[in-house]
Amino acid sequence: MRLTLLGTGNAAGIPLFGCDCLLCEKARKNRMFSRGPTSALLEIDNKKYLIDAGTMDITDKFADQKIDGIFLTHFHPDHVQGLFHLRWGKGDDIPVYCPPDSTGCADLYKNPGILNFNTQKKFEAFSIDSMKITPLPLIHSKVTFGYLFECNNQRIAYLTDTKGLPPKTAIFLKDKSLDLLVIDTSHAPSVDDSNHNNLDDSLGIHKQLIPLRTVITHISHDFDIWLNENITSLPTDVFVAKDGLIVFDDK
Repeated sequence: MRLTLLGTGNAAGIPLFGCDCLLCEKARKNRMFSRGPTSALLEIDNKKYLIDAGTMDITDKFADQKIDGIFLTHFHPDHVQGLFHLRWGKGDDIPVYCPPDSTGCADLYKNPGILNFNTQKKFEAFSIDSMKITPLPLIHSKVTFGYLFECNNQRIAYLTDTKGLPPKTAIFLKDKSLDLLVIDTSHAPSVDDSNHNNLDDSLGIHKQLIPLRTVITHISHDFDIWLNENITSLPTDVFVAKDGLIVFDDK
């Protein structure tokens, strides 16, 4: 399995529109410091799967490649907006695995185009070739799933967006010996948000699940400023996500 983070920001992104702080100015001059909508690319058995589709340039990124499937965490626009263009493409249908949200987002259900939505059930694992996937309920304002990906005794948990973990999800993951945890960490310590973790929340989850490595993502503008000033305060096995960063590769 290989996991690449395509986007690591929250809905506002970085640079932030209308902001002239040093962070945003640096991101405008060098895109390596920018943050797009949180999403990832999972590659396994020579196949490519998106985790969320908030990035608006999917059709450019994958112009010469096949997308074998998409795992949606939830239907908030910053996680699905790339589908509005992708759906009008040609070729084989693309399976989209998603939580049981009856409203979805705008008219995606009504006019899916080449997208084939497949509603999943919490904790009911399913398989795609050699990969086992388990949808895990999270705590968010819209019905949301995280996913546990398992293949060849490697385990990746991808958990965004959430505020803490439901007890059953935490218990389930506690016994899985995770190689990698990717966790929504939108805010600096002490910042309260009922829909997203702050750093203290995520470090508590990291301590509870004991993965080999944790990567924090879904990073807000203000939290990124905090991180740039306090990066040395993180544990040695907790890392800050960056757009385009390969965070797991078992080859």
